[in-house]
Amino acid sequence: MTLPMSPTEPLFRTEPYARTCEAQVSAVDGDTVRLDRTVFYPEGGGQPGDTGILRTDDGTEFAVRDTRKGEDADDILHLIDPDTPPPAPGRRVIAEVDWERRYRHMRMHTCLHLLSAVIDAPVTGGQLSAEKGRLDFDVDTKLEKAAIQEELNALIARDFPVAARWISDEALAAQPELVKTMRVKPPTGHGRVRVIDVEGIDLQPCGGTHVARTGEIGPVTVRKIENKGRHNRRVTLAFGEPA
Repeated sequence: MTLPMSPTEPLFRTEPYARTCEAQVSAVDGDTVRLDRTVFYPEGGGQPGDTGILRTDDGTEFAVRDTRKGEDADDILHLIDPDTPPPAPGRRVIAEVDWERRYRHMRMHTCLHLLSAVIDAPVTGGQLSAEKGRLDFDVDTKLEKAAIQEELNALIARDFPVAARWISDEALAAQPELVKTMRVKPPTGHGRVRVIDVEGIDLQPCGGTHVARTGEIGPVTVRKIENKGRHNRRVTLAFGEPA
């Protein structure tokens, strides 16, 4: 069957600490399940899609191996094992995210925002996982590994509050410096743009999930700094504790 284009309510956007939610299966297409609401974050902005389970009231579990966006940004698709018969449309389920993995994504994503504040240069790319994260910067000067690590951990330890809020398209247009990414521009044309505000440190458009305070990130190390071109330096971070 063709998936309808009615949007899925993205609970992760307003409740990033929500681990579960009740939902109804709105459509199924092969190994793809659509819910009317979800706590699962779909892959995007360098952040991986969530994994977890969907559980019916009789205890049957369906492993979610990935979460992605459909043709529309509000179309959230939960990918289950293709060899498992999916839950039927209309079925009520409990959606439960793999919290340990997601929380590490939240910590690293917020840490990368801090890194972009420590290194004052345009960002040309980035990616994160539960173990590490990296940003590429448009800069041709040498970056000092020890100095970056020290400043980054100092910001983390100061435990700044982190909040998601919305600004108008007009406000963003009046502050083009808020957009640090050179190749990916935030979606506009809907009247408002979501931004992540690390109080007094960083403010930039972002649709990802984040921790509430920088202290939750914990100590990190600058694993390496690589020269990826004349004007491109890649900085890779890792958590101080194993995954």
